[in-house]
Amino acid sequence: MDSLVCDELLQEIFQRLPPCSSSSVSLVSKRWLHLYRTSKTSLSLRLTLHNSTIPSLSTLLSHYPFLSSLSLLLPPEPTSTPVDGAGDDSPSKTTFSDDLLFLVSSSCPRLHGLRFLAGPVSRSSLVSLSTTCTHLTSLCINLSRPLFLTWLLNFPSLKELSILVCHGGEGLDHEIEANLGYGFSSNDDFYAELGIESLCISGVRTHDLGMGWLWRSCNKLRKLQLKSCESIGDGGSFSSFIKCLEGIQEVELRTCRSIVDGVLLKLAEYSHSLISLLVYDGGSREGLLRFFSHCHCKLQKLDLRLPLDLNNDHLLAASVNFRTLSSLRLQSCCLVSGDGLKALGAAMSSGLEELALINCDVVEREPGLLATLGQNFKQLRKLDLSYNEMLLDKEFISMLVSCHYLVDLNLRGCKGLTSSAMVTMSKSCKRLENVDIMYCFGIESGAVELFLLNSPKLRKVQVEETKLSDAAKTWASLKFIQVV
Repeated sequence: MDSLVCDELLQEIFQRLPPCSSSSVSLVSKRWLHLYRTSKTSLSLRLTLHNSTIPSLSTLLSHYPFLSSLSLLLPPEPTSTPVDGAGDDSPSKTTFSDDLLFLVSSSCPRLHGLRFLAGPVSRSSLVSLSTTCTHLTSLCINLSRPLFLTWLLNFPSLKELSILVCHGGEGLDHEIEANLGYGFSSNDDFYAELGIESLCISGVRTHDLGMGWLWRSCNKLRKLQLKSCESIGDGGSFSSFIKCLEGIQEVELRTCRSIVDGVLLKLAEYSHSLISLLVYDGGSREGLLRFFSHCHCKLQKLDLRLPLDLNNDHLLAASVNFRTLSSLRLQSCCLVSGDGLKALGAAMSSGLEELALINCDVVEREPGLLATLGQNFKQLRKLDLSYNEMLLDKEFISMLVSCHYLVDLNLRGCKGLTSSAMVTMSKSCKRLENVDIMYCFGIESGAVELFLLNSPKLRKVQVEETKLSDAAKTWASLKFIQVV
């Protein structure tokens, strides 16, 4: 039978197999192993810092000639003190990273996406990468200070860029000083137009030069992510930063307390195209309230993890100013009460399709709140109540009976729920496709089995294997339900 199936057909089959089946395919025969490797277009590897790493990787990559996406991660050494997982940026580590990057560029010329987190790389190795991998549209790398970013001009097709700035390297060397007028000084007149549409920057500090040039050159920016940033660059960078905000649509600010107020203020003033905002672990009540009250964009997605900064005043302002919201995600927001959520519910009853209240004790603190939200948000398609450990069946069921259009439901870590909740889910939510009930210790295996049997559109369930009876596994297989 194996000889009757041509190579092209086998490769097509391999590409359509789920990830859990891929490891078995390569064990069938040498022919299947070869065809499996040549059919792979994406590969993710976790490396170790060892003398044999580069020769071993060279041999491995030679078996995957058609890779278009590659991810390489080198975990930091135990003795290092990395920032954002960037790792050590000593000269020896940089040399190793450069050698590794040169190997990648010479072995994988078809790459469109590269995630290279194997240590900081030099400008010369990036220029070398650009001459070989001419089709790169997505790049994620570590860089050491001082930043010198004009190598980006060598990647005209680049649309997505992620830079993790390593600690150390504060001084300017003679080569950098000689090039201050070329994309390094914040006051230079050098101008370029990059095609970057999605930009993620991690670990920027107050005196990081070169950021002003980057902000000025990103006129096509649509998505911006700032992570663990104390600043957006040296003193002259802020005026340049404003220029790239006009067409921005998505912004994420994670652990950026020192700059979040200034960024939100400028977003409210200049970013009328903004449709998605995420703020995690950093902000001020006054700055947030100014943004919520004065922003004139048609915001559609709001995702906040602000345990001590978000309160009802913000939710009341959002209910007045953000009536276009289709997705609201709140995580660990301890100061929010039912009044704020009910005000949002009354204002957005017809439009909200996704609601997440993750580890928000208001869910457990105020009886009847979920029932009211369920009646207001009858168009919900996605509901996430994960890690509300004290959530009880009565409260959950009172909401669920109104949510007939749910497709995705996440109850991970809801230890207070029992099998009764599963019965209601199977009766009221016939459109469910994805369900997460991991660590719901009160839900028994019999309830899981009945749920799999009575859910006509179910495609994926996350649950402990110990709760899967033989009958449940059989039903999942017959109905093509992925159980993980």
